[in-house]
Amino acid sequence: MEEFKVAGDQLVDTVKKLIEEGNARRITIKNREGKVIVEVPLTIGVVGVALAPMLAALGAVAGLLTECTVAVERDPPVMT
Repeated sequence: MEEFKVAGDQLVDTVKKLIEEGNARRITIKNREGKVIVEVPLTIGVVGVALAPMLAALGAVAGLLTECTVAVERDPPVMT
């Protein structure tokens, strides 16, 4: 699990980048006090149209937050 702080206005862009990386399994957004605001499980093949409502909701949440923590659960690296 990886956590980092972002400003509310950077939340949607940060989540988009994490999704584009392709190895995030779950993204959790927490407020300044550490309370979970949004938890998004990501599955293989979730793209485009399926993500649009989630990103719109994050945009609304971001407008209410000045600072938040993004926690990312990633898939383990594949050993070849």
